[in-house]
Amino acid sequence: MAVHPDCDFHNTRGPTMRSTHRISHSLARLPLISGALILASIAAPSAAQQEGAVAAIIDEGMNRSEIPMRAHDLLDRIGPRLTNSPGMRRAEEWAVREMGKIGLANVRKEGFEFGRGWEAISSNVWMVTPRPIELTATPIAWTPGTNGVLRGEVIVAPMEKEEHFAAYRGKLAGKIVMVDLPGTGDEPTTPAFRRLTNEQIAERNTFAMPSHDPEAANARIERQSYALKLDAFLREEGALARVEMSYRDGKLLHGSGYTFMTGQTPSLPAIEIAAEDYRRLARLARTGPAPEITIESNVRFVDDDPLAYNIIGEIPGTDPRAGYVMAGAHFDSWATGDGAVDNGSGSVAILEAARILKTTGARPKRTIRFALWNGEEQGLLGSLAYVRQHLATRAGENDVDPATAYYAWDNLWPIQTKPGYADLKAYFNIDNGSGKLRGIHAEGNIAAEPLLRKWLSPFASMGAGNVVSGSTSGTDHVFLQRIGLPGFQFIQDPLDYSARLHHTNIDTYDHLRPDDLRQMATVLAGVLLQSANDEETLPREPLPTQPTVTDPFKYKLPGQD
Repeated sequence: MAVHPDCDFHNTRGPTMRSTHRISHSLARLPLISGALILASIAAPSAAQQEGAVAAIIDEGMNRSEIPMRAHDLLDRIGPRLTNSPGMRRAEEWAVREMGKIGLANVRKEGFEFGRGWEAISSNVWMVTPRPIELTATPIAWTPGTNGVLRGEVIVAPMEKEEHFAAYRGKLAGKIVMVDLPGTGDEPTTPAFRRLTNEQIAERNTFAMPSHDPEAANARIERQSYALKLDAFLREEGALARVEMSYRDGKLLHGSGYTFMTGQTPSLPAIEIAAEDYRRLARLARTGPAPEITIESNVRFVDDDPLAYNIIGEIPGTDPRAGYVMAGAHFDSWATGDGAVDNGSGSVAILEAARILKTTGARPKRTIRFALWNGEEQGLLGSLAYVRQHLATRAGENDVDPATAYYAWDNLWPIQTKPGYADLKAYFNIDNGSGKLRGIHAEGNIAAEPLLRKWLSPFASMGAGNVVSGSTSGTDHVFLQRIGLPGFQFIQDPLDYSARLHHTNIDTYDHLRPDDLRQMATVLAGVLLQSANDEETLPREPLPTQPTVTDPFKYKLPGQD
C-alpha cells in the first residue's frame, strides 16, 4: 500500500518525501489493518497541526484582510446586482476573475432558467398641484417605463386581493392609482442599531415544532400572481400608472418586484413612493382636490440571455473520495441601493475566506467549495437550482415555474436523491448583513451540535462560539435542509440590517462594518478547514418523506390564508 501522492505535509515537522517512501515500504510488510491505521495517522492532520492552521487563519484574516478593497470594487464600481441585469452580468465576470486571482480551481458559471433582465436608468417624480414638490420615488423592478413624462390626478384605491377590484370599477380611468393603505406613520421607538446579548442568543436555543399546511403554501402561490392580475385590472379600467407606498418610514425605498418571467411583464408603469410623500398625497386626496403628479420613468429590459448564473470555485481536497464541504452567500441584490449588507457583505466574506485558506496553504482532505448564488431575492432560485442539478429532484418539479418555485417545490413528493447527494458533508451560509458572527443555528439537527461546537470553539473569544438548536428561514441553506442535508445559517449581530438597510436605497458601502467582516471571514475559513479535515462528518437527518397535515380539522374564512 502506497501513501497517497497528495498527502499534505505543508508547514509541519512531518516526514520528508524520501522518508515517506521508506514508510510506504514498511507499511507493505505489515498486516493490512495495521497498515491502514498507520496511513490514516499520517494523512490526517494532528491536533497540533490543526491548531497551527487555525492560528495561521486568524493571523491572515485579522492582519492582511482584503475585504475593504474588494467590497469597494463590487459596491462602488459595479453597484446594484438585480438578477440578470447588466450590473449583475458585470458582477458575474468580476467574481470569476476574483476567484481566479485567489487561485481557486474549477471556477465556473452554472446557469439556470430565470427570465428577463431589467435596469432603471433614471426616474423623476413630482407633485405639481397644489404646489410643486419633488417626491422620493423609484421604479418597481421589472415594470415598464413611462416613455416620456406622464401626468395625472392621483386616486387612493387600496387593493390587496382580486375581490377588492369591484369597488373601483368605473372610477380609475385617466388616474394614477395609489394601491396601498397610507396608515398614520411609523416613528421608531427602539434603537435602529443593536448587537445580540447572550440572553437573546440563548432564546434561539429552542427546537421548533414542524408544521405542515399545504393549503397555506398554495395560497402563497396564488398571491404570487396577484401583481399581474392587478396590472390587468388597472389597464382594463384605463388607469395611467400604479403607485405603491414604501413599507418603511424615513424616506427609504425598495423597488422590489417579482414579474421577472419572460412573457409576464406588466403593461403599466409602476413606482414606489416614500411613505412620507405617499401619505401627504393621500391626505390631500382625502380633503380634495386630489393632487396631480408627474412621473418620468426611464427603464430598460434586457432579453439576450434568460439564464441566471451561480459562480462556483473550489479548493480541491487531497482525498477525492472524501466528498466536499461548502460555503455560500447570495450575490444578487435589489436595484435601489448597492446591495452592500444584502448581500455584498456575505459575498466578499466568502471570497475572503477562500483567499485566507489559499494564502495560508490549506490543503484540506475534503474539497472546499465556494458559491455565490444568483436569484436569491426572487425565491432562493440559485441555490435551488444547485440542489436540483447536483443533489436531488422532486416529482413534477419541471412543471413548476421560477416565480412560484419557493413555495411549490416543497410540496412535491417523493424526493429522489442524485449520485452526488452523499458527497456534500456540510454547507454554511452567510446572509444577514455585515454584523460579526456570533455562532450558528443547528436548524433542529440536535445531533450535529457537538461537532459544530467543536469547530467554533477556537473562535469563542471572538464571540462566535454559540450553537443553538433553533432554525432560520429565507436564506440559501433552506433547500438543503429540506432534502435532509446539513445546511446551516450563522448567527449574526443584526446591527441596523432589518431596521433600515435590508432591501433599501441606503444599502451602500458606508453601512458595512469592516472589523465585523474581518471576523466573519476568519471564522468562516476556520470552520470550513476544520469541517474539511475532521475524521467525523455531520450527522444527516432522514431523507424527508411526505408529512401528514398538522391540523386536519382547520377551518378558514373565505379568502383567508
